[in-house]
Amino acid sequence: MDFEPTQTQRAVLDALGALLARYAGPERSRALAARGEYDWNLEEALRRDGFLDLFAAEDAGPLDATLAVEAIAAEIGAVSAVPHLLVLPALGLDRPAGPVVLAAGDPGPVRYGGEATRMLVADGDRCFAADLDSVAAERVPSAYGYPFARVVIAGRAELAPGSAAAMVNWWRVGVSAEAVGMMRRAADIAVAYAKDRKVFRRSLGSFQALQHRLAEVNVLVEGARWLVYEAAFAGAPAEAAAVAATHTMSALGRVTRETHQIMGAIGLTAEHDLHLWTLRLQALRAELGSWRTPSRAAAEARWATA
Repeated sequence: MDFEPTQTQRAVLDALGALLARYAGPERSRALAARGEYDWNLEEALRRDGFLDLFAAEDAGPLDATLAVEAIAAEIGAVSAVPHLLVLPALGLDRPAGPVVLAAGDPGPVRYGGEATRMLVADGDRCFAADLDSVAAERVPSAYGYPFARVVIAGRAELAPGSAAAMVNWWRVGVSAEAVGMMRRAADIAVAYAKDRKVFRRSLGSFQALQHRLAEVNVLVEGARWLVYEAAFAGAPAEAAAVAATHTMSALGRVTRETHQIMGAIGLTAEHDLHLWTLRLQALRAELGSWRTPSRAAAEARWATA
């Protein structure tokens, strides 16, 4: 197996990195989060430069789109990347301008629900595309970086059979890719801090006990990354998507705890950037139903084909 990005993937990620340097990052994220806003300018830039077309592009594909989702999350771009780059193209649906909400069953508060006009809902084996009344949406205070709201459905239409499974599988892959990008950035911040912080005239990172903990964090993040890539490359089959989500949602709790403990109290302050990633990670975990929901799905997928 070749673990190196192809020339096309490198070119895509380089171009996306340049775009995100202009339209994303901690300061922009703080400003948008303070106003509870979706980043319409970033979405328009992604659409204009063709990044929303990666899934079906001849020289790219679902894995490249997943890499883009990971990169956008790492720079905490305030857009609904998973629906636009993965779920909608996987279902063959048009991509409307603005946030698109994904939900299962009867949804509670959802990311970007206050500005969304479209929602995809998986209800058992059935999947619906719903129009939302954004004026009637009830915004919910959130400490997790994303703006949340309870949405009001104005009308809905059922999608073709099989859409629910495809939606849920790509949803799991996409949110896991977002978590991988955020976990990697949180780990990088902790490693940089461990190198710079001096204790007893030594770098904090020179202590073997902390090196072990950082190594374990890296193993967790790398494991999640490759499981997500495998699931995306294979087209999000049920078992692979559920296994990737199970491991990723389990790993993010350990990554959050370790990075904050290594950095001490400063990582918990609003002035430091670490919380921008670690708080959003908790929102992603809640969105997929912790690790328990995908773990049950993995078991069902395995036993159903045994």
